[in-house]
Amino acid sequence: IINGHGGTGKDTLCGFAGKNYRTVNVSSAEPIKEIARRYGGWQGEKDEKSRKFLADWKQLFAAYNDLPLRYLVEEYKKFSESGAEILFVHIREGEEIDKFKRQVELPCVTLLVRRNSVRQQWGNASDDNVENYDYDYCYDNDKELSEAEEDFRHFLAGIMKGAYEV
Repeated sequence: IINGHGGTGKDTLCGFAGKNYRTVNVSSAEPIKEIARRYGGWQGEKDEKSRKFLADWKQLFAAYNDLPLRYLVEEYKKFSESGAEILFVHIREGEEIDKFKRQVELPCVTLLVRRNSVRQQWGNASDDNVENYDYDYCYDNDKELSEAEEDFRHFLAGIMKGAYEV
């Protein structure tokens, strides 16, 4: 499970991992984004107003019918049958992280990606409470892009080696 404030480079790091491992990258917000695009007029913006809009909808759907979790469990099942090696699951909220961890059978670790230069507060609980969780690993993504790929490759290899021990 990968998490971090917006702009910390989570997707870039997942892309780096994809060069060395067979990976799948999913987000608990994806079904919410689809609903927001289709019925809410959201066009992919990542500004404060849009982030709050998505976070509020996600919270409502999680409370009403666990849509984000149900989506992730389906994606997890596809991953388990795919032959891929790593499933990156993007989840912002600590309680949603814990719910997902209880649903999976394979080793599951949590990773917080940090970057000093990114905005920490967005005005919604999902983004603002990202660091209020006890993660298994933290990665400080403050290197230049030219150095980050190799650094993250080594970091991820260490996680992969220890994944069955967590």
